[in-house]
Amino acid sequence: AAIDVGRLLAELNRCYPQCWTFFIDGWVGATPELLVRRSGAHVFSRVLAGTVKRSADDIIDVDLAVRLQESDKDLAEHEYAVRSVADVLAAHCTDLDVPQQPSLLQLMNVQHLATDVAGELADDVPAVVLAGSLHPTAAVCGTPTERAAAVIAELEHLDRGRYAAPVGWSDARGDGEYGIALRCGHILDSDRQSIELFAGCGIVEGSTAAAERAESEAKLQAMRRALSV
Repeated sequence: AAIDVGRLLAELNRCYPQCWTFFIDGWVGATPELLVRRSGAHVFSRVLAGTVKRSADDIIDVDLAVRLQESDKDLAEHEYAVRSVADVLAAHCTDLDVPQQPSLLQLMNVQHLATDVAGELADDVPAVVLAGSLHPTAAVCGTPTERAAAVIAELEHLDRGRYAAPVGWSDARGDGEYGIALRCGHILDSDRQSIELFAGCGIVEGSTAAAERAESEAKLQAMRRALSV
């Protein structure tokens, strides 16, 4: 049967109220990561990197969260992503606030290390230009950007399409909001009977194939669960 996109979006909204739900050009999903929001002179970005799956057992869940927050590997991965965003925004902002330690964002299926970066614009750069300057962040491309992109092109063997791209809106005043198209799927046919799901993870020193595969599987649960309802 055809995928009921309205029902899918409603289920994603219900299960993931902390996320930004989107549907554009056949791509549908609920992203937990906000690339940039501009509201007047105020700029905000939510950076995510470092992930662990949730557990049905509350005690185990707390233990997983503590281990994530103390993991040198995940903290290093997170710092790469935060720095890539902060460096770009620093060129446009005054009073840039970059917390020293990440917080914990808990979703239904996973827990993330999260850092909210905020600042006040020193120039009148529109939201869409800020999004273009920030993309791709280290979280979805790696760092240094050019070298990482070349390695991905050589090794990944995947046409990402709009996956991990900015998705959002802008208005005539230059305000806007752009998420990163994560935890999503691409509807492949006009009858809406086939969808390809996308999720991924960051590879850094200390990564293992099994752990990164498990992380990707945990992220895919968001769309799989919503589609099965």
